[in-house]
Amino acid sequence: MRFLPVSLTTILVELADLDETLALFASLQADPVAGIEDLVPAARTLMVRFRPERLSAGELAAAISGRDLSVRAAPSEHLVEIPVRYDGEDLDEVAALTGFSVEEVIRRHTESEFTVAFCGFAPGFGYLVGGDPALEVPRRQSPRTRIPAGSVALAGAFSGVYPQASPGGWQIIGTTPEKMWDLSRDPPALFQPGYRVRFFDLEKRDRSTAEAVTSAATTAERASNETGSVPTAPVFKVLTAPIPALFQDLGRFGQTGQGVSASGALDQGALKAANRAVGNPPGWPCLEITLGGFSFEATGRATIAFAGAPCPIFVRDAAGREIDAAGYRPIALEPGDVVTLGHPPAGMRSYLAVRGGFSVKPVLGSAATDTLAVVGPEPVGAGAVLTLADEREGLTSVSLTETPAFAAPKPGEIVTLDVVLGPRTDWFTEVGLASLTDQLWTVTPQSSRVGIRLSGDQPIERRDSAELPSEGTATGAIQVPHSGQPVLFLADHPLTGGYPVIGAVAEYHLDLAGQIPPNAQIKFRPVSQFAEITPTVGRAAAERQ
Repeated sequence: MRFLPVSLTTILVELADLDETLALFASLQADPVAGIEDLVPAARTLMVRFRPERLSAGELAAAISGRDLSVRAAPSEHLVEIPVRYDGEDLDEVAALTGFSVEEVIRRHTESEFTVAFCGFAPGFGYLVGGDPALEVPRRQSPRTRIPAGSVALAGAFSGVYPQASPGGWQIIGTTPEKMWDLSRDPPALFQPGYRVRFFDLEKRDRSTAEAVTSAATTAERASNETGSVPTAPVFKVLTAPIPALFQDLGRFGQTGQGVSASGALDQGALKAANRAVGNPPGWPCLEITLGGFSFEATGRATIAFAGAPCPIFVRDAAGREIDAAGYRPIALEPGDVVTLGHPPAGMRSYLAVRGGFSVKPVLGSAATDTLAVVGPEPVGAGAVLTLADEREGLTSVSLTETPAFAAPKPGEIVTLDVVLGPRTDWFTEVGLASLTDQLWTVTPQSSRVGIRLSGDQPIERRDSAELPSEGTATGAIQVPHSGQPVLFLADHPLTGGYPVIGAVAEYHLDLAGQIPPNAQIKFRPVSQFAEITPTVGRAAAERQ
């Protein structure tokens, strides 16, 4: 058992194999360690996020190191049967790789009973183990940019079903009409860790079976699209939104078992400041607006505030008169007022709060919109109508003392981000490690809420081209694909990843990272030398013993 640093609040426990990983995961679920906030199991690792004010990384390692890893979880009584049309693009390739006929590949796949080991990559994507070992095939050398939803695929010792269209490198052997992820279900993910799974060939079952499955999926989709009653409360009518705005709060936690990451505001300090400025509790949902240009008309009285990127704010009343307005201050609106947010000279994202809150329905306990997982409220574009909740509980007086936590970075500026090295620095050469910190990295326009794509003159050099088994990734992780041009993961990153992580941005610089615009440059400054975490027994650990 090795303990590797991920960030200031996260460690990676490396184990011998999947069985040990699942045993440790089960042990920590049955007998939790106080201070652990989240667990993300993967092929040979368990990522553990903890509260450093409760215990140190060394104390956490000490609490974990003595766990019994020989216990195996009993098989679940829950069996999921998945209908498959074995018509995948890679079926012939899988047959060639295994030396079997296509018919034999199908027979071995349908006669296997799988277990959902863990979920990740995307909501509802279960990593299935227990299949015929003769069907173990490598990932494709060149991943596809788009794999359709419902694709049944193989990679290494795993089988899986893509819940939504996404990039991927697994070998596709078939398709299923069954929905892996459906918010009208409880729980939404059809695959849950521990469930047993069997696949059956639709061509060998009655046609009515396929029709019933398709009908059920259609009914569920129809139910999820039902709309509620027409709101009568005051509203904001959205007039312009060059980039659709997104509802965000502090994040969606406790859903990693379904493959759902936290998401949430990229500049959480600004979201909290906007809420405090109007007297809301600091974590209430706000609108996250990217690069300004957003405008709306108020149909009733309201008090709003903006925080984050320093956009110019214009308010015009029904008579056409301009009203003074500034960021980080409450702004009183009357019926007919039109609010326009200009384009920011610095930063990326602004947050709009309204006193009493927006009437927005949480999804899985949060109003955060995850753009990668497609979980959360719908994006807000021109023509949308935002209903105001006018909640009273928890409100305080407005704040007149809010200020930005940092100066928003401008295009062309150099932004220094502190980095915790690990957990996979040993996958890179000394030259590769030096290239991370010794050069400037340019933020490319291809960046998004998922991550900041970086470009440098000197790619980060790996020791070899070996394939890393999928393991948990943290917000702020700097993942290095084969190109050597890194990606800095932001809030909507995938829960697990298959490329080595060379380091992670310190948590106190994540808000700053979320405001870095394209064409700015990043300088990574290590705040720790990479070293395995040594289990230690401190006061907090001793009190538990």
